[in-house]
Amino acid sequence: MYNAFYGFTEKPFSKTPDPRFLYMGRMHREALARLLYAVEERDLVLLTGDIGCGKTTLSRRLMDELDGRYKVLLLINPRLTPLEFLRAVALRLEIDEPARLKADLLEQIGAALYSLFEQGICPVLIIDEAQLVQYKETFDEIRLLTNFQLDDRNLMSLVLMGQPELRKRLSHPVYEPLRQRIGMQFSLCPLDLEETGEYLDCRLRVVGGAPGLFRPDAVERIHRYAGGIPRKINHAASLALLEGFGREASRIGADIIEAIMPELELIS
Repeated sequence: MYNAFYGFTEKPFSKTPDPRFLYMGRMHREALARLLYAVEERDLVLLTGDIGCGKTTLSRRLMDELDGRYKVLLLINPRLTPLEFLRAVALRLEIDEPARLKADLLEQIGAALYSLFEQGICPVLIIDEAQLVQYKETFDEIRLLTNFQLDDRNLMSLVLMGQPELRKRLSHPVYEPLRQRIGMQFSLCPLDLEETGEYLDCRLRVVGGAPGLFRPDAVERIHRYAGGIPRKINHAASLALLEGFGREASRIGADIIEAIMPELELIS
């Protein structure tokens, strides 16, 4: 609706985790660098951050950065029993008929991992929303996947991504064996005021828009509402563009943000 009015090729604040729109601020650059390093080292890495802070988009960027030497195994619904989890991993390793017994299933997974190693390919298991894992025993299976190794290297890399409660949960003493396997961890923080403005301009550039469309007073009001959380920034910016289009406003000011606050408060 407002794309033509503002000169966009597409909507700049979509809800989908498109890596083209990833704003590489300081925190996100550091997080991506750590993820890439951990994957290259075939390590287990933990990435946490608040809802909507960009973890999933960052994982998509990570996948885009990996070349043919890696095989990504993405798991986005980890509400699985231990056996269901292992079967999900087996299917992503292209094991056509995963065994029903755990011992046989582990043999199949081990054989598939070694076959990929002989081909020069490192599997990368990315578990998104890992705070949703229901059973301690499933975390035990995640830990035991790191036992598939040669004398000098692991046969796969593992990336655990989740909300801050995941880190809190793993701090419990019963998860000490898993924590000892984590080679690297990082927490994404919300954007500050300056980064919020840069984030808005970054997404506008991707769709052919003009930086500075959101005036400084609008950026400040959006930041105050969103607390630096990209998903909430997207909500506010999208509604602001719709309101701005209705007013035929060439730039978005704080008055427009104030006008959409009742609607924003309903979806917060």
